[in-house]
Amino acid sequence: MGVGVDRGERRLMAVVREFTLPDLGEGLTGAEIVRWLVQVGDVVVVDQPVVEVETAKAMVDVPCPYGGVVTARYGEEGAEVPVGAPLITVAVPEGSDDGSAPPVTESAADGGSGNVLVGYGTAGPAARRRRVQLSPGPLRETVAVAPAGPLPVISPLVRRLAREHDVDLRQLKGSGPEGLILRADVERAVAASAPVAAPEPAPAVAPEGERVPLRGVRGAVADKLARSRREIPDATCWVDADATELLAARAVMNAAGGPKVSVLALLARICTAALARFPELNATVDREGREIIRLPDVHLGFAAQTDRGLVVPVVRDAQRRTIEGLSEEIARLTEAARTGTLAPAQLTGGTFTLNNYGVFGVDGSTPIINHPEAAMLGVGRITPKPWVHQGDLAVRQVVQLSFTFDHRVCDGGTAGGFLRYVADCVEQPMVLLRRL
Repeated sequence: MGVGVDRGERRLMAVVREFTLPDLGEGLTGAEIVRWLVQVGDVVVVDQPVVEVETAKAMVDVPCPYGGVVTARYGEEGAEVPVGAPLITVAVPEGSDDGSAPPVTESAADGGSGNVLVGYGTAGPAARRRRVQLSPGPLRETVAVAPAGPLPVISPLVRRLAREHDVDLRQLKGSGPEGLILRADVERAVAASAPVAAPEPAPAVAPEGERVPLRGVRGAVADKLARSRREIPDATCWVDADATELLAARAVMNAAGGPKVSVLALLARICTAALARFPELNATVDREGREIIRLPDVHLGFAAQTDRGLVVPVVRDAQRRTIEGLSEEIARLTEAARTGTLAPAQLTGGTFTLNNYGVFGVDGSTPIINHPEAAMLGVGRITPKPWVHQGDLAVRQVVQLSFTFDHRVCDGGTAGGFLRYVADCVEQPMVLLRRL
């Protein structure tokens, strides 16, 4: 690295690099700073976590792609930070070849090591470089502005929003780094072009009570449920089923030794078998293309209530797993949900959701579809009830099954057939053997 001696003072040339909040996952536009992991003046290495943030989907430790000395932090703990906003600046020793700072290749100049988080890449090209001299005493720096590269790529979310509201992105001036056009820029353009409505009279007295911000997981759930109700013409059907034989089958499985099988895993296996018979329901709707997309694999989401709110972990390729494998994966994801260690990739990409609200001690519900999926199966509590069994009145273990579906992907006959097959498997688990 370049070293110069001036009147006995050792000076180290460095380049100050700005690290911005990267895209943390599908559809996320920002995050809340929960806890800083470094202070100004700390020495960091490449890919060292520097800040803990909470997105709408998970808690994430964000690693920095540069190694050097932290010269500045942006944002207090609890502040909301949009994607692309600066987090920290790092003085990287110029010409470092010991691994603490990557050489300035095209990818490194574009934002770092390329290893920020599994599931997403680094940010666009940096707009500024600052040369600093590291010496005893206060940090002294001189600033040199490097030529700006091409404008950052506009996110698909912003492009879609602009397209939906007929906004010409070429006419907008972005407020983000390097002129990046943000969602807020498009929303301002939409608001400016909207007709001015007469203001509603303000209430005489402001409502009193505790105000709870809709952000983080709670805010994401609110947005997703509202979008589901707004876009999906859903319908619900339900049926009571005798689950006595299902519980007996589970008891036999668990008595045979090996990992314990949960009721939720049995229901998950029933769902994958039902979706194999009714593939219309493992689908999503492309509104712009006016097409139904039937999906080849079942990525089964299941609702899990945690201290941070409702989350829906996803079991990938559920149709390829055994009942025992489903039970182990559901248990692993449930524990990660409770400890807040689920990665964003484990909370996205679901194609069908299973919601066991029976754990709350209730019998029935009308589930709201987990957008952009096409259906959700709800399961109430299993409880002893009078039931006609083989012509006689008996006490049996009864469960209510409710099924909400997108009426665009199928009609009631398909939905009823799916639910009836699920109920048949609950009442007679041997029915599953026909599909194994």
